[in-house]
Amino acid sequence: MLQMTSLPASARPRALAHWLFAVAALIVLMVVIGGITRLTESGLSITEWKPLSGAIPPLTDAQWQAEFAHYRQIGQYEQLNRGMTLAEFKNIFFWEYLHRLLGRVIGLAFFLPLVWFAVRRAIPQGYGWRLTALLALGGLQGALGWWMVQSGLNKTSTAVDHFWLAAHLLTALFTLGGIVWTALDLLALARNPMAPPARLTGLATGVLLVLFVQLFYGALVAGLDAGLVTDQWPLMNGHFFPGVSQTGQSLGHVLFSDPAVVHFIHRWWAWVAVAGLILLARKVRATSRPASIAIHSAFGTQILLGIATVMAGVPIWLAAFHQLTGALVVIATVWGAHVAGARAAA
Repeated sequence: MLQMTSLPASARPRALAHWLFAVAALIVLMVVIGGITRLTESGLSITEWKPLSGAIPPLTDAQWQAEFAHYRQIGQYEQLNRGMTLAEFKNIFFWEYLHRLLGRVIGLAFFLPLVWFAVRRAIPQGYGWRLTALLALGGLQGALGWWMVQSGLNKTSTAVDHFWLAAHLLTALFTLGGIVWTALDLLALARNPMAPPARLTGLATGVLLVLFVQLFYGALVAGLDAGLVTDQWPLMNGHFFPGVSQTGQSLGHVLFSDPAVVHFIHRWWAWVAVAGLILLARKVRATSRPASIAIHSAFGTQILLGIATVMAGVPIWLAAFHQLTGALVVIATVWGAHVAGARAAA
């Protein structure tokens, strides 16, 4: 007796899943390059957004001089980098150019295969809208990146606005999570054509919300250079709570824009996130031991890297590894949430 299947013969869920995992890997690389771009204060080195022609870097001395002249008009140059040489400018230009180029590569790596799969009718029913939504999120990510850069292109700023940076990073991580979740659904469909999509359980939703807060404050720490407030752990400059570093401000400013308080919240909310991740890992251990191990490994490494980054004075290479592991924590958490959700949907 033949097994009933909900998939047309042309559907290729496994191929789609492998493609999405490849795109997810590119996004993880993008997150790391973006972190280095921020740490090297390179994000404002390209002052114009040219979606097509901007893919080609300056090739002649005249073109380089023109780019450098644009940069010398903004506050970051005037206040931080006055006297910078053209060679030094090329160093920071490299990271921002690489970041934008990789963004273009990711856009093409998603759009072109999506069109090909659609033409070949390889997308299972119900997944077309989800893949289109993920593509739209990628487009939003690019727009947020440019709005973020624009926030620093003036005479008074020396860096991008930290709220725009948070929106830019969190959208990237949300897109990453959506891609991984969809790929896992497609893998399940490849194994069993009757498998329903996983659904978010209450526990997984709570853990993801707690993790969202931690990631949000991590982005604020990066945007405010709050990791440099102290090189101590667990104390901050000899105190458990460092106090407000800028007095006379509103409560909202203290909670979201004061470097010392933002750093304090990020380092201690991490333990709330750890507690939630442990609960999620225990929940899925019987069903998928690899997912449970991945969650424990990711948050354990991330905690150690966070402490080491602060105590070492935020060296670029260590901070970049911290950001890389943050993306891996998102992937591991989504994996665990999917395992729990697949069991609930069965």
